[in-house]
Amino acid sequence: MKKLVTLFLALVMVLSLTVVAFADDVTLDVIIAQYGPNTNNWFLGDGMDGSNFVKKFEEANPGVKLNLEVVSWNDIYTVVSTRISNNNAPDILNIDTFADYANEGLLLPVKDYCPEELFNDFFPSFIDQSVIDGTVWAVPDLASARALYYNIDMFEEVGIEVPTTWAELEDACQAIIDFYGGEVYPWGIDMTTDEGQAAFAYYAWGNGGGFTDAEGNWTVNSDANVEAVEYAIGLYNKGFTNPNPATQTRYDLQDMFGAGKLAMVIAPNSLPSYCAQKGYTDVNYGVANIPANEGKTSASVGVMDRIMAFKDDTADQAARNEAIGKFLTFFYDPDNYVGWVSMEDFLPAVNSAVGALVEANPSFEAWLDVLGGAQFYPTAKAEWIDVKQGVTNVEQSALTGGDVKALLDELQAQITK
Repeated sequence: MKKLVTLFLALVMVLSLTVVAFADDVTLDVIIAQYGPNTNNWFLGDGMDGSNFVKKFEEANPGVKLNLEVVSWNDIYTVVSTRISNNNAPDILNIDTFADYANEGLLLPVKDYCPEELFNDFFPSFIDQSVIDGTVWAVPDLASARALYYNIDMFEEVGIEVPTTWAELEDACQAIIDFYGGEVYPWGIDMTTDEGQAAFAYYAWGNGGGFTDAEGNWTVNSDANVEAVEYAIGLYNKGFTNPNPATQTRYDLQDMFGAGKLAMVIAPNSLPSYCAQKGYTDVNYGVANIPANEGKTSASVGVMDRIMAFKDDTADQAARNEAIGKFLTFFYDPDNYVGWVSMEDFLPAVNSAVGALVEANPSFEAWLDVLGGAQFYPTAKAEWIDVKQGVTNVEQSALTGGDVKALLDELQAQITK
């Protein structure tokens, strides 16, 4: 009988410790944006092909559970807004925008949960895009950048070099027109509501201008910007571009390029995969920096998404912050992260992934210079939404004869009043 009592007490103790262990588990609600058909499988797959990030994470991090949901880009803003309204914000969110959440006091500063070693691994220019009033509110998830793609066969046939300056670009366009007539458009421009802000950036940054000055003040009507937009419109007026920049999106341009109807196009690093998926297997392309005005520096548009953590005053903050840090450390470990960014044709946000990506795909090395020179939209500024649409409106008005300086002056007055 005594032995039975002893055994019973031992069993009770084991069960008690188990209950305590489960009670101490931290469960993180995580929302991940769906980047493509592979996203869901990578995070939540059956594991047969080595996928299922959640399972691997929980095995490597006992005491931390992930309640992870993959949400399409079409729905993610509504899903997150609804959860915030219901006081049920996720612990971790992967999305592009962050400023509204930070300004509303909903986010944790990155310093509260991101290990220092990992923080120092991020590209500084990426981190800078998530700073408001000196505080970093999110870390970069991944990025894409734009570069000039050109048709190698066409360039060899015409006998021209890849342009590096605006003057050289016009000469190349004229040579292509002279050789092919109307069969090939030399240069692609997208001034639609999809990419109008990107078009503005390509030419403004390539002329030493931009959306803001060094202090962050809006300068959309600077002399450099006026000259830049006038130059881009001039390419259209001279017949060097696709016929309808106000309605033909970058996807239309990528189709033209893949089909051999466009000699040069500015596009993201995912263009090769796009062409392969669409069956454009014959195009022989090269990658180069976007041409800039004489004496100016080429710049690429960088597009970056983020990972951020929301406040939760009901939780054990120290344990929760430590768990979030473990999530980030495991996610950005090259053994995991390299597979993630390469699977969806993105560029990395951490230095530690570069070597492995180059080893896996030598063509990636061409993007390192582009990535290092990437500039970003001023998305942390509250007026960005209006500026983004505003510069597109300016371009579209200029395509039909509007005065660029007057249009940019009007936009500057609207956003600084």
